[in-house]
Amino acid sequence: MSPRAVPDPYADPLAFGQRLQILRTRKGLTRDQLGGLMGRNGSWVKALETGRLKTPKLDAVLRLAEILRLRDLSELTGDQSVSVQLFAGPGHPRLGAVRAAVDALTLGADREAPPTAHLTARLARAWAARHSSPEHREVVGALLPELIRDAQSAARQVGTATQRRSAQAVLSEVYSLAQFFLAYQSDAALLWRVAERGMVTAQESEDPHTIGVAAWLSAQAHRDEGPAHFDAADAVTNAALDYLEPLLPDAGDDVLAIAGALTFEAGYTAACRSDAGTAWRYWDRADAMARRLPEAYFHPVTSFSRAIMGAHAVTVAVELRQAGEAVRQAAASDAVPIPSRPRRARHRIEEARGYQLDGQPDAALAILSRAHEAAPETIKYNGYAKTIVMEETESRSPSRRRRASELAVKLGLPRSVRFG
Repeated sequence: MSPRAVPDPYADPLAFGQRLQILRTRKGLTRDQLGGLMGRNGSWVKALETGRLKTPKLDAVLRLAEILRLRDLSELTGDQSVSVQLFAGPGHPRLGAVRAAVDALTLGADREAPPTAHLTARLARAWAARHSSPEHREVVGALLPELIRDAQSAARQVGTATQRRSAQAVLSEVYSLAQFFLAYQSDAALLWRVAERGMVTAQESEDPHTIGVAAWLSAQAHRDEGPAHFDAADAVTNAALDYLEPLLPDAGDDVLAIAGALTFEAGYTAACRSDAGTAWRYWDRADAMARRLPEAYFHPVTSFSRAIMGAHAVTVAVELRQAGEAVRQAAASDAVPIPSRPRRARHRIEEARGYQLDGQPDAALAILSRAHEAAPETIKYNGYAKTIVMEETESRSPSRRRRASELAVKLGLPRSVRFG
């Protein structure tokens, strides 16, 4: 049966197990696969789906929602009174203006495009502002509409083939910036339109670095769709690496860095598959590539650098559910500061996931508070962070429950959600 042929979980009032079966099927997961990702087995999943086991406790419900990449907890629980967006943020106030700029038909005749060099300088300032601002979505969202319109016009108005390729490279990078703004918001279709346009314009630019960046973002978009899309993520990553490989002996820092970022992406997806050997092997390769870069180098799009490899090690360990290793890597990675505020906040969230896995919820909440200090807009849109906070609002420890509730308020989450 096609995943689209299964019943709609909103058409009729369904039991938790029925919802779980529908959502699991739509994600292309078998019972054994879902059970394995939960640290259980297929029989446990079957017992939930058939109603032989009652609805599990909150921590298990949140973990199921995480694996199934649900955008709202009520998709699984059926209880609209606990509608909690997990992997989609609340929708930024500037989303509408960015959407309008992306969707507009720009033929190039109604406005004079700025020179490509001018657009390149504006892009550099936009990336710098994103990395330095705690409210990075607000900053980027304010800049994007004009950048999109001007870059689209430039791609239409240039004369020579060389100028056109340069303009296409700039336009592709503008779409890359837009993907960072759109990530984990409530318009997945818009994100995919931007990702596809970024990939097409990158190929038209014939620029290896631009193509690598577009492939890196495309692979992430596929992987974030869940296990059924891991093969697509790998296909994009491997194709880009095959294309870049012959260029690496003489490559500049930016091309080497995007190849390193793609190499880590292959390891990240392997970790999501629970393939520990492949995941750590790719991490080792990426680390070797990072060490070829200058010590202070920091890639403006992917954050790939020597400094980021410790954070990447934490992510691999967390995805592999290696709690002790995640905590060990978290302690080691703090010795090397990450210059980007949103990327530093994302790292804090990964550290918190590691400490939560290791049975140290107080440490996890403390680290999430640090993530909020670094970049509130990062944690507000991050499903993993919200999952931890929601779980700890149910803690038996009054002090921990209070801290989690205070953080939940900052993230716009309800103070308490209870399950059977």
